[in-house]
Amino acid sequence: QVQLVESGGGLVQNGGSLRLSCAASGSIVSAYAMGWYRQAPGKQRELVASITGSSRTTYADSVKGRFTISRDNTKNTAYLQMNSLKPEDTAIYYCKFIALEGVYWGQGTQVTVSS
Repeated sequence: QVQLVESGGGLVQNGGSLRLSCAASGSIVSAYAMGWYRQAPGKQRELVASITGSSRTTYADSVKGRFTISRDNTKNTAYLQMNSLKPEDTAIYYCKFIALEGVYWGQGTQVTVSS
């Protein structure tokens, strides 16, 4: 079984920064991609950023130039550095972990950006 633990969410002012972490643990034979998604009230869950095992990254247009995803393969941990945060970034952020064992989601962490 694989467990994901997310951390780093919180309340920040417009223009501020936060760093999210997602640590995967358990019986992991081979880790593939990791990613961050978000869901705002009344909206569908959307991809924010993803990173493959070889560190190839993908970003939503709305966060390009402001957010940076990275990973530490030795720790099966992904990070999302969020700079220049805007009120429209307010959402619950979910980590997604794709491994040989299956696809796993974190419990979500709230990010709130005040105007």
